[in-house]
Amino acid sequence: MGALDIENVGLRFRTQRAGEVVALSNLQMRIPDKQFAVIVGPSGCGKSSLLDLVAGLKEASSGECRVNGRTVSGPGRDRGMVFQNYSLFPWLSVQKNVEFGLALRNVPMQERAEQARHFVHAVGLKGFENAYPNHLSGGMKQRVAIARALANDPEVLLMDEPFGALDSQTRAVMQELLIDIWERHQKTVLFVTHDIDEAVFLGDVVYVMSARPGRIVDTVQVDLPRPRHYDLVTTPDFIELKRRIQKNLYHEVHRAMAAADAA
Repeated sequence: MGALDIENVGLRFRTQRAGEVVALSNLQMRIPDKQFAVIVGPSGCGKSSLLDLVAGLKEASSGECRVNGRTVSGPGRDRGMVFQNYSLFPWLSVQKNVEFGLALRNVPMQERAEQARHFVHAVGLKGFENAYPNHLSGGMKQRVAIARALANDPEVLLMDEPFGALDSQTRAVMQELLIDIWERHQKTVLFVTHDIDEAVFLGDVVYVMSARPGRIVDTVQVDLPRPRHYDLVTTPDFIELKRRIQKNLYHEVHRAMAAADAA
């Protein structure tokens, strides 16, 4: 089970240059178990900060985040995080990178090796178990990062622009791979992206965030059939959903730019 509740969450912090910054304000979301939820919004609206709060890497100034009714008070194995920059250990092989969290939990050696191997194969890296990160492409590194997160069997998978650094062709392949993995393993996913096509293609629901202070300005239900394949992006239903999100984002981006100019 991985229901995620974000209730009246606010985040404030101080900087030397700008003084107090209100990053998030009264933000509310309810993500049911096994839902694939996507967040889009202007740069600097607090998308990544929100993921950090759910991950327990930051503390909210107000409100709270809960996983299955449990208040998030720090990092925990019920949440797995995948970053844009892969965050792999360069001195460990693919297999050992995926085993890392299991080793920290003192999972017996044979069990963790089998579990890690299962997820290495699940992300399409069979035969690369003994390779090191510097021998892998960007897409392959991100596959390792996803496998490592899944190997710990989290209830919620948090993904912060995981495909942002990839070329468009690799990105498309990774999106289809992620959908396939999600459909087989049925995790609750909270996914941050700047890419509207990616948001609509992946998500059951897309949350559009405002310019800072970040809040939800639109909740878009993506009632497109699954399993999804890339020919979906040219259909009228897909294009209409994209148009709705783009219209909201256009307004919020201009608002953010106006605020920056005023400052």
